[in-house]
Amino acid sequence: MRKFKSWLSLVLCLALLAAAALSTVSLAETAVEPAEETVILMTGTQEEPVVLGEGELSFDFEVIDLEGQEAWFRILTDAETVGAALLENGLIAGTEGDYGLYVTAVCGQELIWSEENPHYWAFYVNGEYAQTGVDSTEAEEGTVYLFKAE
Repeated sequence: MRKFKSWLSLVLCLALLAAAALSTVSLAETAVEPAEETVILMTGTQEEPVVLGEGELSFDFEVIDLEGQEAWFRILTDAETVGAALLENGLIAGTEGDYGLYVTAVCGQELIWSEENPHYWAFYVNGEYAQTGVDSTEAEEGTVYLFKAE
């Protein structure tokens, strides 16, 4: 009986250590995926944007990829932030970190900065480099939001 209690104690300790290690890893960085796993075709123009979503608020969303190809979307939403609206329409994906959502993919095109590939998705509001992250930028009627590969 004594050996059984020692063995059981060891197994429980190992299980607790494994659970603690897994919870620490998941707190550091959480993947944020778009609502649907789709690659959005970049076909909309400023004059005829692709309309996505449903809701009372509308704003324009522009994407410029590494080759300079542009696409325009008109987003209809009831979401409070630009990030939430773009996530619910499957336009962006990324990882949640200490400073909010780090966008790693726009319209299914992934860009993760590294020394070998020094490109990332830059976020702009009405042509100005954003002062807040996409997930903390309040969605405003008539505003143009842009993700540009840089």
